Amino acid sequence: MALTGRAGLLALVGALVVGFLVPSWAGIGLVTLAILALVLVDLALAGSVRGLVFSRGGTKLVRLGEQAEVTLTINNPGRARVHGLLRDAWPPSAGASDRHRVDIAGNGRQTVTTVMRPTRRGDRMAYRVTVRAVGPLGVAARQGSHSVPWTVRVLPPFASRRHLPARLARLREMDGRLRSLVRGQGTEFDSLRSYVVGDDVRSIDWRATARSPEVMVRTWRPERDRHLILVLDTGRTSAGRVGDIPRLDASMDAALLLAALASRAGDRVDLIAYDRTVRASVQGMSASELLPALVNAMARLEPALVESDARGVTAEVLRRTRRRSLVVLLTALDPDPLEQGLLPVLRTLTSRHLVLLASVADPRIAEMATARGDAEAVFDSAAAERARQERQHMAAWLRRLGVEVVDATPDELAPALADMYLALKAAGRL
Repeated sequence: MALTGRAGLLALVGALVVGFLVPSWAGIGLVTLAILALVLVDLALAGSVRGLVFSRGGTKLVRLGEQAEVTLTINNPGRARVHGLLRDAWPPSAGASDRHRVDIAGNGRQTVTTVMRPTRRGDRMAYRVTVRAVGPLGVAARQGSHSVPWTVRVLPPFASRRHLPARLARLREMDGRLRSLVRGQGTEFDSLRSYVVGDDVRSIDWRATARSPEVMVRTWRPERDRHLILVLDTGRTSAGRVGDIPRLDASMDAALLLAALASRAGDRVDLIAYDRTVRASVQGMSASELLPALVNAMARLEPALVESDARGVTAEVLRRTRRRSLVVLLTALDPDPLEQGLLPVLRTLTSRHLVLLASVADPRIAEMATARGDAEAVFDSAAAERARQERQHMAAWLRRLGVEVVDATPDELAPALADMYLALKAAGRL
């Protein structure tokens, strides 16, 4: 049961009547009984909310930042009209417009639509539906709640997909479908064609030229069916925010672009999300299944406030493949976690696989390093410069150990990682 504002107004009028006309206990009792009678009559005539039947439909998957719509159909099997308010409760991060007016005749139905724009990844589950049916006098209302399950999975936004067409064009050039030729230690022979000015003379096929009236050159394409293992660090360092997003989200965006590009290149891509245990895994997917599987696996990932187990993730990578692969570690380039975790076991990985470490850099550090406004800014600048030098020193140390390093801001990490992949493929290192 719930009382409306009209019941409060009646109580105020009754108080004025008692105060000016019948200032006595009898007057108070009379007014109270009158208001109580109106409330009971209104409740008796209000539609029942307990017998309402609900069903849902609408969006189940939505990208972060996009709009989703979930419909709620209410069936009223009773005879009395249900008129009032409905609240379709969702978590605050769902960004839902959850209040609706309902007016359902007896044996009728009504459909309301809850529009939401989620602000976080993951599964957003409906809490409960609460209906308040107001009586015809507008004094009191019946109120009841129902559990009507529904889950909307909020996927990573994949904002870096805008960089994919340009990288695919470069991939087509490397693949021999355009005039550009690429040759490296790991390239495969593709076809023969006539020599044009600008071709590498080392690509001339002298035997084919002897049988032809024209000079013939070999075209090459990068080897296909290479293996990439994307390793997302979901430990403590991935929880830090850079700008408006956590490091983990920026790493996921870069991983999605790389996976989309590599699958178009004919390579196989697997995913491991790891801190002290496997949080998500994608393995053995075809090119058409890969991106849906990745975004679904990444949707529910959240950083764990623990130090990542480098030995554990190394063992997991080695367990999954014995074939030489490109292992892409999306983790922080912070010296302390690397020195205590990854560096002692790095040679185990680099001896069997090509390792690429991609890290999210904070653009604020570069801004602070150039600040010179006052004494505080100078101290901040010195601290930022020291942090930047430590990252550069760590990156140089990793390169000496045979690890390729990509250190870029959130907006630049995805295209930089894709460019590094293309460079490795062009050089025949995959």
